[in-house]
Amino acid sequence: MDGHKRSTQIERLEVVETGRRRRWSDDEKLRIVLESLEAPRAISSTARRHGISRSLLMTWRRSFRPEPAGPDVKQTSFVRAMVAAAETVAADASAPASGHMVIEIGKDRRVIVDAGVDAAALERVLRVLERR
Repeated sequence: MDGHKRSTQIERLEVVETGRRRRWSDDEKLRIVLESLEAPRAISSTARRHGISRSLLMTWRRSFRPEPAGPDVKQTSFVRAMVAAAETVAADASAPASGHMVIEIGKDRRVIVDAGVDAAALERVLRVLERR
């Protein structure tokens, strides 16, 4: 019976505003990023001290990191590859041979060759590995 009486009563609800998103200026972000770089493993403590998440601090660190530039900077990336029969692949003699190529076959096999590798020898190696 007591529950029935309480349901007719009006209870007061209080709405607590959590606040708006904080806006950080670039100078503030840079200051926090530099602080996090002062000591090794200072990311968590710096983030806690400023009331931000570790992931936000890491995002800021990546955005303030200088971009690699210049011809001597070596950047790695993935490229699409297609395996074709040897007779359909034509070697371009005018292309300069530089760098190297990594061919991964399965989980435990990797072939690393220079750009000037003999195509016929590489084909023989790949055929042997394909049979295993």
